[in-house]
Amino acid sequence: MNLEVFYQIACLFVFVIVPSYTGPNNLHLDGVSTAEIIAGDVFFEITDPVELEYTYRVRPAKDFGAPFNESFMVKNAALVPVVPRYGCNEPENYDEIEGNVAFVERGECSFKRKTMMAERIGARAIIITDISKANEEYFIEMIDDDSEEEVNIPAAFLMGKNGLMITKTLERLKRKYAIINIPVNLTFTPAHKMNQPPWLGW
Repeated sequence: MNLEVFYQIACLFVFVIVPSYTGPNNLHLDGVSTAEIIAGDVFFEITDPVELEYTYRVRPAKDFGAPFNESFMVKNAALVPVVPRYGCNEPENYDEIEGNVAFVERGECSFKRKTMMAERIGARAIIITDISKANEEYFIEMIDDDSEEEVNIPAAFLMGKNGLMITKTLERLKRKYAIINIPVNLTFTPAHKMNQPPWLGW
């Protein structure tokens, strides 16, 4: 066997047995913790309805709102889709959102304004998604709009594909909300053992 053939076989062997990380949404790395992959992202879980009982990844707002830290824990709260869906003004269903988590669609006003409106009606946090781009598996970096208002609740962005599935499933079941826990600590959980939504295809 000459040196060139040996080199080609060696390269092929390395390519086959060494896993590669191909992007921020690829969580199929056996033995790797989620903390090593997702850095500052946060997870929440839906516990009801059963059709949505998965763990979801969200990206916290970059420079506004409160952090999702050890002092913030919401258990068995309602994730309530805001009506109207963009949440730029006081919603019609404000009484259902108070004390729970507002679920809002991206568009028509800034992320910070949506968060400010959710806080004003008593939401404990807000999750914003973009169901109009549900085929795109990426996260939006939510930044401050430079307005003077302060917001003091956590805000996070949910991938559009997950947002669409949650929205459509609640509509199909004629449910006004889902029940969630946020945040969920997966720091030492191997990524391949996460209860990921099957429609993401990871």
